[in-house]
Amino acid sequence: MTSRFEQALDKLKTTGVRMTPQRHAILAYLLDTMMHPTADDIYRALEDRFPSMSVATVYNNLKVFIEAGLVRELTYGDDSSRFDSDMSDHYHAICDSCGKIVDFEYPPLQDAEWNAAKQTGFQVKGHRLEVYGLCPDCVSTVKH
Repeated sequence: MTSRFEQALDKLKTTGVRMTPQRHAILAYLLDTMMHPTADDIYRALEDRFPSMSVATVYNNLKVFIEAGLVRELTYGDDSSRFDSDMSDHYHAICDSCGKIVDFEYPPLQDAEWNAAKQTGFQVKGHRLEVYGLCPDCVSTVKH
């Protein structure tokens, strides 16, 4: 069985994307993390290994990964896009205090998409569900 990383590399190769060392490192970082990092988070994590890499390089590579269907961008209206390499149907719990995002499983809400399409006439292409509250770390800080 091939790893997610090998599958991602194969997908990029079939679309004609050249693998640079920086692109390789950014992709590996995204696939290895359970966090939902910002471009700045990725840059800071890799800047020691690639001192000549810029934040723009990270953004440009993220755009390539999004276009290839390997990563999804999570926007929240505050200019701090986060990136998720888990392309399966899943949802997010978001901490109101520290901003941590954690995946959780719940049956996909296809009925909601179908009803939205039926009631609005939209061609629905997807949905996003998020719940908000305090993560365990922030709850323990508040209690003390």
